This record gives sequence, C-alpha cells and structure tokens, in this order.
Amino acid sequence: MSVQAPKIRIGDILIEQGVITDAQLMEALAEQKKTGRKLGRTLVEMELVQEDQLLRILSDQLGIPYQDLDQLQLSVADVQKLPETLARRYRVLCLGEKDGAMQIAMADPSDIFGLDEVRKHFNGPVSSVIAREGQIMDVLDKAYQQTDEIANLAGELEDELAENAVTVTGLLGEVEESDAPVVRLLEKLFEEAVQNKASDIHIEPDETVLRIRRRIDGVLYEQIVNESSIAGALVVRLKLMASLDISEKRLPQDGRFHLMVRDHKVDVRLSTMPVQYGESVVLRILDQTEGILPLDKVGMTKMHTERFRSSIQRPHGLILVTGPTGSGKTTTLYGAVSELNSADKKIITVEDPVEYRLPRVNQVQINEKIGLDFSTVLRATLRQDPDILLVGEIRDADSAEIAMRAAMTGHLVLSTLHTNDALSSALRLVDMGVDPYLVAASLKTIVAQRLIRRVCRACSEPYEPNDAELRYIESLLGTREQDTSRMKKGSGCASCNHTGYRGRIGIFEILDVNEAMAKALRGRDVDGFNQAAIKQKNFIPLGRSALAYALQGLTSLEEVMRICAMLDDESQFIEAH
Repeated sequence: MSVQAPKIRIGDILIEQGVITDAQLMEALAEQKKTGRKLGRTLVEMELVQEDQLLRILSDQLGIPYQDLDQLQLSVADVQKLPETLARRYRVLCLGEKDGAMQIAMADPSDIFGLDEVRKHFNGPVSSVIAREGQIMDVLDKAYQQTDEIANLAGELEDELAENAVTVTGLLGEVEESDAPVVRLLEKLFEEAVQNKASDIHIEPDETVLRIRRRIDGVLYEQIVNESSIAGALVVRLKLMASLDISEKRLPQDGRFHLMVRDHKVDVRLSTMPVQYGESVVLRILDQTEGILPLDKVGMTKMHTERFRSSIQRPHGLILVTGPTGSGKTTTLYGAVSELNSADKKIITVEDPVEYRLPRVNQVQINEKIGLDFSTVLRATLRQDPDILLVGEIRDADSAEIAMRAAMTGHLVLSTLHTNDALSSALRLVDMGVDPYLVAASLKTIVAQRLIRRVCRACSEPYEPNDAELRYIESLLGTREQDTSRMKKGSGCASCNHTGYRGRIGIFEILDVNEAMAKALRGRDVDGFNQAAIKQKNFIPLGRSALAYALQGLTSLEEVMRICAMLDDESQFIEAH
C-alpha cells in the first residue's frame, strides 16, 4: 500500500482545535524563520504544544496510525534495511515488512520528499506510522552502532603510521587536519559514547590488541581493535586536547577538556596511567546538555524526596550523601544546591573537579599541586561568611573536623563519603579519628544511594519468580505475601543493545540521626547505634528499595540480586579494612 501524504497546515488545525492562539502561531512562525526548523518542531520546542498531542492530531488528519516505539520489539536487521544517511536525513525508521508492504515510522509523514526517497530505495509498497522523533533517533543510534567504522578507522590509522614510518610525536603536525584518521577515530568514539549515554571510555593497550571499553548503565562493553600500534597516537592526541605533557609517559596525569558532540556540550575528564604495554586512558564523559536535575527528578520516591527536602531546609548541620564512585552522589548534591540557591543565601562549593557551573554559587576548584587542598579551602571559606557549604568529599579527619565544626556554628554543610550504606557512615567518621561527640552533635541526615538498571520498556515481558526467588523476596521483606504480578524482565532488543536494560534509576536509604543514635555515637556503641537506626519506622534499606522497584516492574529481580550481592561484598570489604 503506497501512501501519498496530503498537504496540511498544522498551524491552522491547532488553532481550529483550540490548542494554540493566533498570536502564538505568529510567534512560532517568526521563530521558525530564524531557525529554519519545521513548524511542528518549533511549536514543541516553544512548549506551545506537547509532542504526543501534536503527533496524535497529525495522525487523525492524515489517517496514519500513531505508534509508541517503546511498545515494539524491533530487529536491528529490519532497521538497517534503510541506509543510515537516508534514515537520519528524513527521520525515518524501518520497522520491517507487514501485510505485503515495508512499514516505516516517520516523525513527519507529510514530508513527501522523504517518502519518495524511501519508496525509491525499497522499490515497492511502503506504509507509514507516526512516531516521536526522539524515539526514532534513539533506535537509529542503537541500531547503527559505529563499531565497524571505528575498526575501519583504526586500520586506516595503522596504515598511515606504517606508510609514513614516523614516530607518534612526528604525527602531531598532521593530526591538526580535520580528516586525519586519529581525529576521526576519536570523533567516532565520542559520538558513540554520547549516543549510548556512556559514562566512561577506557582505552587499554594490550600486547597484540587495543581494547576500547565503554561503561553503559554501569556495565563495561568491550570492543577489540587489532591495530594495537595506534594506541600511542590516540594517547598523544588526547593529552594535547587536555593540555598535558606528551613527553611524560612514566607518571599518571589528569586533565580535562570540552567538546561539542552532535549538539551536546560534553565535559571530558581524562586520566592516564602507565601500564605494561603503554598508557591506559580513562575518559569520564559528562554531558552538560542535560543540565542539573531537580530533586524531583533524581529518582527518589515521593517519601524520600520529602524527607531529604526537609533535611536541606535546616539552618545548620551536616548532611552526608554516601555511595561508591558513579552512584549519582554529585547529581543528588547539585539538585539540593540548585533548590537552595537564592539571592538571600551565600553558597560556596569546594570540589575536585567542579562538574557543573552554577549561577550565584561561589565554586572553588581544588588544586593540591599548589597546596590548595580541601582543608586549606575549607578554612578560607569560613571567613567568606557562607550560609551553605558543599564539600565535594570528606577524605580525611582534618577536612571532616572542619566541616563538622562549621555545621555546629550555624552553617548547613553538604558533603559525600565513600561508605557502603547509611548505617556505616557515622561510624566511619569516628574511625577516621573525628571526636565522637563532634559527629553526634553535627551529623543530622545520611543518604545512601546506588544506581540500578531499568528494564527496557521496548522488550519487557511479564516475569514469574520461581520458588527460590520467592524465598529470596521473603528474606528481604520478612514476608512471602507479596504481589509479584507486575514484575518484568527484558528479553533484549535493538533499543537496549540486547541487554534487556535501558537507563538507570536511583535507589536510596535515608537515615535521620535522632537522640538515641547520637547517644550511641558518643559512647562508640556500634550495636546501640544500629538498633536505634533500624527502629526508625521510615528507615528502608537499599535492598528493599531496589526490590520495591522490581515489584513495580521498573527493574528486574536479577538486578536486585546483583545489587544486593554487591552491597554484601562491600560490607565484607569494609569490615576487613
């Protein structure tokens, strides 16, 4: 069935249906002339109409079905039946053959030029559905992985190195050219990282191969490049970008630089380390485009959000956010600072490094090479008359004591600590050598958090736990009488790279230090502190928070068991050390 899209005037239709006014349409048309974007996209970006609402109106007018792509299980082979350039140019997604025609999803099915190009490619009947542009581009990014192109560029770079027979430093003059393979290879690495929302890229030279690994949703995925000789060229180029010493290969180095990747402003933190076969490089990717998440969006439940919001409204005291690296602590703290940021409060942050720039907030970057460490800066900040202090991390007894004395003398102090859970955090401060009385008097709230993987909505299926799993649920909750009808598990699809998971969500436990707990702290009574904490009626451990999400179908029971096993391992490590 061939589709001929009629010409429609979306602005007139929206006015007719009372969605926008004449004045709003004129404003949108003026904006459209400036940007050159389509009117529908302009209206959505100006927040005059919701995208789903616009697409459903188009669906009614054109007589073309609206499709939520998250509800489909898509095959990579089907998606790739359209060339990537064609698919991206016209925002078209191939869904596969249906009822004798090739079915496609389009963000703008009234685009007759795009339809004609797709028909020419398939040389046969085509049927259309309307879908959200963001969903289409998301699937395209997943389906057209650039691993093959990365491998080809690696081979091209190796050939160039061999042909020119120059050292890596001799290549430096050439890599300034925009078409140099080393530059294009790095461009592809960063593009793929942004597409897949990778948090880190690892470049690791081995004896005969180069391993490139990306951490996506907390899990590393590996690509092996046979051209191990290109590692040096990549490291040199990255060091140049971060203004590091390219001649120093014996010592670790740290740096940072900024990039624009597909309209995304990306901050990259680089760490190099000498290893057996060269230098290992880890690139931490921070996508600044998404900005700072408000507290309502960091993943806390409504109950947790209300409790944490109540805590940060205190006039003074210490609030700790705990968890390992990559658990979302900084996101939570920035959300809190963003909410507290007002003209009548002076806020100073002491960070290493400063990750997000905040208006009105005085942010200090630690530089230990020149003696500007946490303790030095903290002492100086107290002479700056702050109301609120954010200390990036409590690393030693000295910085901990300064932060706590500030909390006792009329300042609200927010900080992070690397501990396993909320219960162990207060006792960890005592173990660091801080006076127990000082901890008891200043510490008000502890938040422990982790990030767990979400079940992919596109391929989620109902899941029925077996007897062993039901016993596991019972061990966490203390009862087997639980409704498991909403539990899900991902089967794997193009949208989630066949992992069954897509995106992450935070799990939290919040502990408010009451008088019984403070008394136990002053007496170094570990059991007394733990018992007083557990007796709090609104205290929910991390494992139970994770299980609550599994029972709602947001994550899988397998992921809950994985995160609980990690928590147990961390507890054993902390006890051993």
